[in-house]
Amino acid sequence: MPVVRINGINLSFDDYGSGEPVVMVTGTGAPGRVWRAHQVPALKAAGYRVITLDNRGIPPTDQCPEGFTLDDMVSDVAGLIEYLGTGPCRVVGYSLGGIIVQELLVARPGLVRQAVLMASSGRADALITAMSAADLELSDSEVKVPSRYAAYVHALQNLSPRTLNDEEQLRDWLSVFEMSMIDPSGFRGQLALDVIPNRLPHYRQISCPCLVIGFRDDLIVRPHLPREVAESIPGATYTEIADCGHYGYLERPDAVNAAIIDFFATHGQNA
Repeated sequence: MPVVRINGINLSFDDYGSGEPVVMVTGTGAPGRVWRAHQVPALKAAGYRVITLDNRGIPPTDQCPEGFTLDDMVSDVAGLIEYLGTGPCRVVGYSLGGIIVQELLVARPGLVRQAVLMASSGRADALITAMSAADLELSDSEVKVPSRYAAYVHALQNLSPRTLNDEEQLRDWLSVFEMSMIDPSGFRGQLALDVIPNRLPHYRQISCPCLVIGFRDDLIVRPHLPREVAESIPGATYTEIADCGHYGYLERPDAVNAAIIDFFATHGQNA
């Protein structure tokens, strides 16, 4: 995993395969390796080079305990694209990563050829605002939540009824969550960065082809929020994937990967 000096911090990334580059930006608290299980193999098989990164706040990238902003994270992605000499390229963002990519499209449009925005929003509604405030309060309280309790709450928040009602699958998910829970104080700097003002009017200036993906059973970023993003970006395509919650890219990876690859292929010639 290379670590390079970009935008004043040490930034770690991984580079897979060859072909036209796709940069993938994760959500709050997630390392770049979350893309390895499903998206990296599918995109490599489709002939793409895949670049994933650990956002600031996620080791081995600098944690920046002094704090940072959404603009800092946007500049990190821009700096990595420039460092690698891959722009303009395709960029995929999920959740907070989707917001980062949206702001990249506004601030540095020349770096992006096509964009996919998953479970993203263009404004913080009351629920997102409340969840972010609660996450910050929990992080600052230094209370340690038992891993078994955190795992089942995480499952209820992020998985679809289809998965929750499949006992074999659910047991597997609960085991994964219990083993992989991360203390939110470790990525405190990312918490609440999704609490953004209404940015939808600014997205009307975006000109590159965009696919916006909503997950029908998403309780964190309900589907009307990514739909709003699609409606704000001229010419954007919106698709909603059923039977998955906020972790749709992990819960229904075949459908998500097919949507991404088909979009790249269909819009690639004129992008």
